[in-house]
Amino acid sequence: MKEIRFGIIGLGLMGREFASAAARWLHLADLGVRPVITAVCDPNEEARAWFREKVPTVEADYADYRELLERSDVDAVYCAVPHHLHDTIYNDIVRAGKHLLGEKPFGIDRAANDRINEVLAENPEVMVRCSSELPFYPGAYRIVQAAAEGRFGRIIGVEAGFLHSSDLNPQKAINWKRRVETNGAYGCMGDLGMHVLHIPLRFGWNPKDISAQLSDIVPQRPDGHGGMARCDTWDNATLLGRADVAEGPFPILLHTKRIAPGETNTWFLKVYGAELSMEYSTKQPKTLRRLEYRAGEEQVWQHLDLGYESAYPTITGAIFEFGFPDAILQMWAAFCDELAHGREGMQQTFTCVTPEEAAESHRVFSEALESHGAH
Repeated sequence: MKEIRFGIIGLGLMGREFASAAARWLHLADLGVRPVITAVCDPNEEARAWFREKVPTVEADYADYRELLERSDVDAVYCAVPHHLHDTIYNDIVRAGKHLLGEKPFGIDRAANDRINEVLAENPEVMVRCSSELPFYPGAYRIVQAAAEGRFGRIIGVEAGFLHSSDLNPQKAINWKRRVETNGAYGCMGDLGMHVLHIPLRFGWNPKDISAQLSDIVPQRPDGHGGMARCDTWDNATLLGRADVAEGPFPILLHTKRIAPGETNTWFLKVYGAELSMEYSTKQPKTLRRLEYRAGEEQVWQHLDLGYESAYPTITGAIFEFGFPDAILQMWAAFCDELAHGREGMQQTFTCVTPEEAAESHRVFSEALESHGAH
């Protein structure tokens, strides 16, 4: 069993999820590789204390990430920090020779993303990927397989979205994701958009000629100190574009929303083709809708009741349910599989987001800002 020694920089919500996934590695069938978390970093002492108490493999914790990067027993780093820190910390990780799984959007803006890509070009021996776990849900993965096998026929249209309602309450205190200086001008697109674009970009369904409608619904929020603070990032975004493929162009509609009433954490993808159409949403995580069409025959939507059908086999019986922690585990398995065995040696072919795809997402978000400004 090959071990990849990980450091984690940023010990908040997602840092803890990754620690949980490492602890559940025995849940996977024989992958031939496993992560071991050896060092962690966060300025918050309470966050570091949680890892010292809960993760027995952690040998050291730091307030300064540069100390973590000096360790010879760290092969790779998972980094989850606010967007304005990406180009500094990601570049330092790569220059230190550590493989990187980083959070989206890989830079607060296009200029920051360009700086990251310059450093990646100077260090081609380092594997770098962007986090995006939702396409590893069984229904989403079924769509991935159908696209990889070309079973849709000519694509008629694609719609994808990621919806939250967490900001519907105007009394919710402001945080870094609601400030341009820390989240960036993309707003909800930078926070949610890579999840929406992961599968479309993987199959060349790149949105062009984008028309965007962006909404700033709650312009100020409590600052946590008895006053109010300006909330200057976009809450909701709807983007309409055109994907140009060899079989012919088709419309692609993308939604990223922090204020979508009734939606707790809903990711969805709909692909309509001349031969096969499929729809999947985490709102009904066991249900996949599909329609196979043959000329002259009736058009009938099927509702498939999915069990635990994951990209990487696990000990879980096929009749049971799949959830968000399972998607995290599957994504990290894909990263470790690719790092240990190379893309050609992977157990399955769907990888985490590449730097090229992250860069393309910046092109999409930048065009959306320009489009909205033009109106």
